Amino acid sequence: MAEESPESVTIALVQMRCAESKEANVETAVARIGDAARAGADVVCLPELFASRYPCQSEDHRCFDLAEPIPGPTSETISAAARRHGVVVVASLFERRAAGVYHNTAVVVEADGSTAGTYRKMHVPDDPHYYEKFYFAPGDLGFGSFPTRFGRLGIGICWDQWFPEAARLTALSGAQILLYPTAIGWLGDEKEPFGVSQHSAWETMMRSHAIANGLFVAAVNRTGVEESLEFWGASLACDPNGNVLARAPHDAEENLLVQCNLAQIDAVRTHWPFLRDRRIDAYGGLTERFLD
Repeated sequence: MAEESPESVTIALVQMRCAESKEANVETAVARIGDAARAGADVVCLPELFASRYPCQSEDHRCFDLAEPIPGPTSETISAAARRHGVVVVASLFERRAAGVYHNTAVVVEADGSTAGTYRKMHVPDDPHYYEKFYFAPGDLGFGSFPTRFGRLGIGICWDQWFPEAARLTALSGAQILLYPTAIGWLGDEKEPFGVSQHSAWETMMRSHAIANGLFVAAVNRTGVEESLEFWGASLACDPNGNVLARAPHDAEENLLVQCNLAQIDAVRTHWPFLRDRRIDAYGGLTERFLD
């Protein structure tokens, strides 16, 4: 059973480039977990599908070879690093659940190396260079949060972060910190006309989830160019008022450390009582595709 949450938690967002070699990426992640722990992190979050280059830019059956069961070699390596350094780690993996059934799955590893919880990406995109529906079945574990030694963590993965319903349900489950492992970037011909607006919209969504739900929100992105995508980095963390506490650069690797005062959650929610004033009797339409 998780211990009572501390008043203050330091999270580390590992913004990294991903190499061609899976072994090199896992080694980098393990090293960065150690660096973050030595710098004072309690919780370390890795970017989406950190163990490889982003595989979904094309529909290629060979990419299924990247997948692993959970538990498996990569999750066990991450668990060993969490235990060695006494930190909670959130790691997004290409999960081979069964023959022909794959998921984009985040594992929450407790500071003793045990598994605190597992989240499977619920919203799976199908867009140019984000052909995730070819690879991943939609998540079937729902939205929730996981008690850990360093607070109760909610998880979404990349495309999930655009959906306010997902953030709300995660918050209602008791999450204090909502973490989004992410792989988002610009297509080459879109950066010039749309790049600033796209990035601004993404950051605005992160801040709005924090405000609407009165909790800490953090998104950790990869950086660097992979085929047609320039991942825009800019990992960030917001407080329950939506203030950006820290932001990484667009084009460099960084362990972004952010201190979260968990007592701020109750203070903000009592001043902006959105959860109190929700009309839960009037939201049945949210279960419809569209209200004609």
